[in-house]
Amino acid sequence: MADQEPVVVEPVADPEPVVVEPVADPEPMVVEPVAEEQVVEDPVPAAQEPVLVADEPEAGAEPAGDEPGTGESLLAEEIAADEASTDDPTPADIAPEPSPVPEQGTDPLEADVTATGSAETPDASAAEVAGAAAAPDAAGEQAVASDVPALSLRNVTKTFGELRAVDGVDLTVPAGSFYGLVGPNGAGKTTTLSIIAGLLRSNGGTVEINGVDAKRHPRAAKKLIGVLPDRLRTFDRLTGRQLLSYYGALRGLPSPVVESRAADLARAFDLVEALGRPVSDYSAGMTKKVMLAGAMIHSPRLLVLDEPFEAVDPVSSGVILDILRAYVDHGGTVILSSHGMELVERVCSRVAVIVSGQVLAEGTVDEVRGESTLEQRFLELSGGLGDVEGLEWLHTFSA
Repeated sequence: MADQEPVVVEPVADPEPVVVEPVADPEPMVVEPVAEEQVVEDPVPAAQEPVLVADEPEAGAEPAGDEPGTGESLLAEEIAADEASTDDPTPADIAPEPSPVPEQGTDPLEADVTATGSAETPDASAAEVAGAAAAPDAAGEQAVASDVPALSLRNVTKTFGELRAVDGVDLTVPAGSFYGLVGPNGAGKTTTLSIIAGLLRSNGGTVEINGVDAKRHPRAAKKLIGVLPDRLRTFDRLTGRQLLSYYGALRGLPSPVVESRAADLARAFDLVEALGRPVSDYSAGMTKKVMLAGAMIHSPRLLVLDEPFEAVDPVSSGVILDILRAYVDHGGTVILSSHGMELVERVCSRVAVIVSGQVLAEGTVDEVRGESTLEQRFLELSGGLGDVEGLEWLHTFSA
């Protein structure tokens, strides 16, 4: 076997030494002092304005029936007007309001209807927000018999775009009167009544309720009014009793007074057995009766009624008429619109005929109708006498 060559092991060269460079000292960290945070205390919150909760605030703001209009929201305008108005009107602005609260079981129509039924609270603004009525006053009976009209309109105008729905209306409704407002569809009756009731803002003119300027003192004026609108929009899921309690609470009446007056009104309107049922189950006549009762529960000086007898049966109409006549006999004032000329001629002491937003005739019923009937005079003024010529074909019937 041949000898193997010896393995020569080469010596490994020493590795080059590793030179470690010294690390430079880091620059010292400068810590900036934190400035003290300035604490700003929250200012004491100012007293919040009362919150107005409105369910369908624009409902009824557009003229009803055939009267055209765009409708408009009054919420912002109402708040602005109330804030801009002066404090509670002076005694000279509002005629005194008489009559104590009727006791349980008494007929509310035998009490003086010019009373408002609740004492004014020391805080006037709180009373206004609550809708409380002004305090009764012993001198009120003299105010009813005074020369202050229940309602005064001077050059009142209202436009919807280019349409002049109310064009310079002047009306004076004496206290203790039954006043009728008649006119064709679209004449401006509902718009005028809505302005009187505060549901619409006029573009010009003045409205005074028993001497109170409705624009300067809107809340004070509304305390003197009861309203029955043309469109019967109400909380019909409530029972009749609950609805009357709601109306009374809105007017700031104490609960015992509301219960007493609701019972009296239910007897007068023949609604005692219906008070426990939802209003949605009522007939049209019953609905108008319970809403009229709600409009009267605070014993207003002026009732504004838009078509109160429309779609009402003769029995309900008779009940409503009896109550309204007793209300007027005791010093109240009614202004109503109606298409029933015979009814207006029979129950109203004064009447105004309004056509195209203007009053064409005004005065007592005898003064307005002259030698003809009120209906004939109304047709002449409104141009309602149509031409029946050219309808001969209607007299030859189809085979």
